[in-house]
Amino acid sequence: MSPARRRSPLHPAYWAPLVVLLVVLGVLWQVGADRMPYLLPPLGDVWSALKADPGYFVHNSWVTLREAIAGLLIGFVAAFLLAILVSEVTLARRAVMPIAVVLNVTPLVAIAPALVVAFGFGPAPKLILTALICFFPILINASVGLRSVPAPVLQVFRSVHASRWEVLRHLRIPGALPYVFAALQIVFPLSVIGAVVAELSAAGSAAGLGTVIQIASSMNRPATVWAAIFVLALMGSLLLLLVTVVERRVLRWHGSR
Repeated sequence: MSPARRRSPLHPAYWAPLVVLLVVLGVLWQVGADRMPYLLPPLGDVWSALKADPGYFVHNSWVTLREAIAGLLIGFVAAFLLAILVSEVTLARRAVMPIAVVLNVTPLVAIAPALVVAFGFGPAPKLILTALICFFPILINASVGLRSVPAPVLQVFRSVHASRWEVLRHLRIPGALPYVFAALQIVFPLSVIGAVVAELSAAGSAAGLGTVIQIASSMNRPATVWAAIFVLALMGSLLLLLVTVVERRVLRWHGSR
């Protein structure tokens, strides 16, 4: 196992390439701001927008984060339970998985306006959209992981007359964890996107970073728009870091770690 592979995401060297990239992007941004200030405000203006009312951004960030996490949890629980079903019942797998694969590549954010029309401007459309966005990647990965048990290991369990529940609990679910964490690395940032898209679609939404972007755009305040976008990027990055750290701690036993 190479040192690079074992390196923790908390190690400074892990972030060195990202820091270099951010510096380069910052320079390019300033060049673009000089040429297109109406599109790219100077980074100093963006920072000033953040400093002007940090409580405003903190409050709206919490609203969006809460919607994203709640939707992700709903999608995760529903997807994992269905993954167990399709891994155990062949008929269910043949019926569900082709549909899941098609819907997984469907841009579900396009249904956000329809959800707002159907469920109003409250939290329901945001939770539903976020849950749907997270549901299908988790379902597909978890179902593959639950069926990825090596045949010789499965035969050992059967030789000692292990019940289906014992095989599921002690063999299939632990074996599926790497697949589940791989899906979580995808859906954690996507959950934030889903919440923001739903906020943008709900013109009467009271709070959230999507609402901040919408209001700032209507008032021609590009610095505030980009400040909200940067906060969203930071939020998604921190969520991804969180799931990566948890994965490395939970899967110490796995050969890929």
